[in-house]
Amino acid sequence: MSAAPVISALLLGLLLGCGSDPANNDASSQAGNSGGSADPDQTSMPPWPAPTDVPARVASAGLDLGPMGTAEHYHPQLRIIIDGKDVPIPANIGVDPTTGAMSAVHTHETDGTIHIEADTVGETFTLGQLFTQWGVTLTPTQIGGVRAKDGQQVNVTSNEMSVAGDPKDLRLEPDQLIVLRLP
Repeated sequence: MSAAPVISALLLGLLLGCGSDPANNDASSQAGNSGGSADPDQTSMPPWPAPTDVPARVASAGLDLGPMGTAEHYHPQLRIIIDGKDVPIPANIGVDPTTGAMSAVHTHETDGTIHIEADTVGETFTLGQLFTQWGVTLTPTQIGGVRAKDGQQVNVTSNEMSVAGDPKDLRLEPDQLIVLRLP
């Protein structure tokens, strides 16, 4: 048996980055909801797939695509609950399906793990950057097309502590569990 297939498989694994699971790379996780626009979708209801127009969305989030950074590497967790039901976080947010290049803020799995793989120590990343890349609107009163009822807001917690303000501004940190809940 030739070494070429083995080397190709190893290179593909490196290109896909840490924690990538080919079983999570199905067509449903690759389908976009944007029609080619990098603007967040304000009307679609969950579940929201990972978009296919990754370069435009990554740029809109103020990030760039490249190989995974190695200066800083940590994994916040995100959970979204709407009307008492968990909303899946798709694999490959921030990962270009054409090239395998990824932004410093991305997902590989469908378990809510956000991968921070930065080129520089101390860079600040926010929940809003993930949602911009995802193409899902996030405001104090809205997640995608789901809007809070009058007088209500998106309930945001970080490590079980209530977070006030705009959820887009929430800074992503190591060992963090973020929960967004509507209503």
